[in-house]
Amino acid sequence: MIHHQLAAELDRSSAFPYASIAGGDQYYSLQACIPTAYNSRESQSSKEQTNPHSISVDRSVSSYSRTPTPASMASAAGSTKLLQQLLTISAVTMAAAFVFTGTAAGSGIQLILVNNCAESIWPGLLGTAGHPTPQSGGFHLAPGDEAALEVPVGWSGRVWPRRGCSFDARGRGSCATGDCGGALRCDGRPGAAPATVVEMTLGTPKSPLHFYDVSLVDGFNAPVSMAPVGGGAGCGVAGCQADLNVCCPSALEVRDREGRVAGCRSACRAMGGDRYCCTGDYASPDRCRPTVFAHVFKAVCPKAYSYAYDDATSLNRCRASRYLITFCPSPTSRK
Repeated sequence: MIHHQLAAELDRSSAFPYASIAGGDQYYSLQACIPTAYNSRESQSSKEQTNPHSISVDRSVSSYSRTPTPASMASAAGSTKLLQQLLTISAVTMAAAFVFTGTAAGSGIQLILVNNCAESIWPGLLGTAGHPTPQSGGFHLAPGDEAALEVPVGWSGRVWPRRGCSFDARGRGSCATGDCGGALRCDGRPGAAPATVVEMTLGTPKSPLHFYDVSLVDGFNAPVSMAPVGGGAGCGVAGCQADLNVCCPSALEVRDREGRVAGCRSACRAMGGDRYCCTGDYASPDRCRPTVFAHVFKAVCPKAYSYAYDDATSLNRCRASRYLITFCPSPTSRK
């Protein structure tokens, strides 16, 4: 029954009210998905200071779904603080680049990964064919921590968050979302869907522009953004800063061991088939059309790709020497 209800929803016309989306026997409000709903460290700090009884924070475990409060609505100002902090990268961060890459900083492009979540994140990394995979493909990033690593000029690959992970001393274990074969070091293995994916193809001396985006094509598991440090001409912010888990239809949910919503699958991952995966006869912009839930993703996260042939506005072009990838970026306006 749920499968048929979901199929009916996926077949609906794109002309639907964004205020509420019917899903089976439920209604999903976009208000719940606004970019202030997730559990970022700054949002939690604002909530605790304004109303210490509004939410109980346990940073030792993941907490995927949050209810927006007036205090969290006002927390966007925290993004300015984070940006100012990262614009003045300390000598400690530069030293971290040396530790993570084993080479002197300055010979490639620096990626600075920051965990602004109230829980641990295990970033997964993967170089595309012919490109190296940094850090053997993964490491642990505690709440509030940052790591700087260097990738070669012209590097192409992806970065994604893994959540709800547990590994033993040998680096074996599993993650609730984004898992790569049960290993701490993904070592060339892609992350399992659903996962929010940062994709990039960096420029070369002959073709200096860098291209990057945040994709929800394989689903969503955490808010993520990517932006140049210090800005640049024509540069933009790619990302999904909202927590789509809080408005994920039940048929698309992925839950962790504690029963919490850990991710939201795409229509392709939930239903399969050429029609929903934009493959086979549907592998063209003319035949591949967004589902109703792809529209939801786009309405809430307009700066991210929501399906395979999404509009080109989600692709960013820039020329910078350092880029900031933030897990649980501070809430900002969707405008």
